[in-house]
Amino acid sequence: MRLLRSTAVVGAMTMGSRVLGFVRDILLAAALGAGPVADAFVVALRIPNLFRRWFAEGAFNAAFVPLYSRRMEEEGGGAADDFASDVLSVLIVTLGVLVVGSQLAMPWLMRLMAPGFLDDPDKFGLTVLFTQITMPYLLLMSLTAMVGGALNARDKFAAAAGAPILLNVVLISLLYWAPLDQALTGRNISIGVTASGVLQALMLFWAARRAGVKLKLGFPKLTPGVKRLIVLGVPGAVAAGVTQINITISQIVASFQDGAVSLLYYADRLYQLPLGVIGIAMGVALLPMLTKRIRANDTQGAANAMNRAVEISMALTLPAAAALAVMPNFLAEGLFMRAEFTIEHARGVAYAVLAFALGLPAFVMIKVLSPSYFAREDTATPMRFAGISMIINVVLGVGAFWLVRQYWPNLGHVGLAAATSVAGWVNALLLLRGVVASGGLIIDERLKSRGPRILVSAVGMAVVVGYGAQYSDVLTELAFGSRLLALLVLTGIGGITYCALALVTGALKPSEIRQALKRS
Repeated sequence: MRLLRSTAVVGAMTMGSRVLGFVRDILLAAALGAGPVADAFVVALRIPNLFRRWFAEGAFNAAFVPLYSRRMEEEGGGAADDFASDVLSVLIVTLGVLVVGSQLAMPWLMRLMAPGFLDDPDKFGLTVLFTQITMPYLLLMSLTAMVGGALNARDKFAAAAGAPILLNVVLISLLYWAPLDQALTGRNISIGVTASGVLQALMLFWAARRAGVKLKLGFPKLTPGVKRLIVLGVPGAVAAGVTQINITISQIVASFQDGAVSLLYYADRLYQLPLGVIGIAMGVALLPMLTKRIRANDTQGAANAMNRAVEISMALTLPAAAALAVMPNFLAEGLFMRAEFTIEHARGVAYAVLAFALGLPAFVMIKVLSPSYFAREDTATPMRFAGISMIINVVLGVGAFWLVRQYWPNLGHVGLAAATSVAGWVNALLLLRGVVASGGLIIDERLKSRGPRILVSAVGMAVVVGYGAQYSDVLTELAFGSRLLALLVLTGIGGITYCALALVTGALKPSEIRQALKRS
């Protein structure tokens, strides 16, 4: 049950970050709406985030944690920290060059990342400027991810999971006192992104020092350990970051529709809450646990951990996906519709949310199943599956975008969201087949019994929430005219309904939850 405790720690921190993220996005929508400045900032934030999740989080979750854990078990903490120090030195130099080179080449890179912006020189210029400002965030977050990986390998999850809270605090502060000039607001929050990166890096290094992680900065050398990290990390980065890569591809295509980049961003933020709290948190907690059990030849223990990971993830994901699917309009209107963000913008977000909701269980399962490969230092197989998924996403996304726009000119982005969900399911099913075939997941009787009960409970909750969403105007009046408050009330009713149904059907048992949350 330590898996659930570790997941709860990461999930709680991630939940705090995502809740503040919603506050940030509410203020962002009010200040910038879904106009050209909003599009420019979304691209400026997406590009360093893509590289961060691709090179840093993906590579380190896939390769660094197992290698660092093996050094700790076989040679002790000092050898593991020496390995981490070698990686740190190479990382700073390599990504430092990448950041500076990207800033200098940004006008040309942006022609690839947002080609549709070329028709609007002002928007294109703002996008280039904002992205040049935010690029150092890549280096800072890569350092944070490396130190966080070392902490996770030592079963210290709170600091790394809580660091993104600083980004939201900084941006909320800037947006709360945002000037009327939208371009100035965009520049200010772009600076805030990089400033928050400095704060997050300082926080993680401080946490590492307290945890006894001793890092030294030296001359960068390609030691055997670093070379092994590169061999495992490159395919692992692609595999672990496939969802973000698919979203970035969608962004490139969406740049040909005014406002579509922003609409996809807001929709993405809605489904990223359960994905972050459940899928990413589970993956972070599961990887070091699987690594240690596999190193100890505890095959049964590893298989049991995978069963519980799938069970817990689906118990939390299915109701979230159901809620997103049955009340996307109420969600978009309640969270974002104010000031510069119109009802047309809200409807555009809602359609994309529905498309993403259908793929949410797959996105979570990718995060849950991938550690089974990474713990065995197999990053090539997930990379192949990710490649297949990306090809499907590109082909379907481009086709759906242009087809939908023929009939609904302002909804081409919905086709992109649907393509991302289809690609996610293909990736998840390929991963599942591989894990089952390798014996990494032998579905036990408990999972076979709980799965249908979880599904029934989620469907029952969806009926209640969907019915309530049909009377959103009435609920808003009862909530003193606040659509946001009405949304929170209905969401709370949905949560209570699901918990009650889960207890009645036996999908969840109070005794197991109490036992899981007890300290060792």
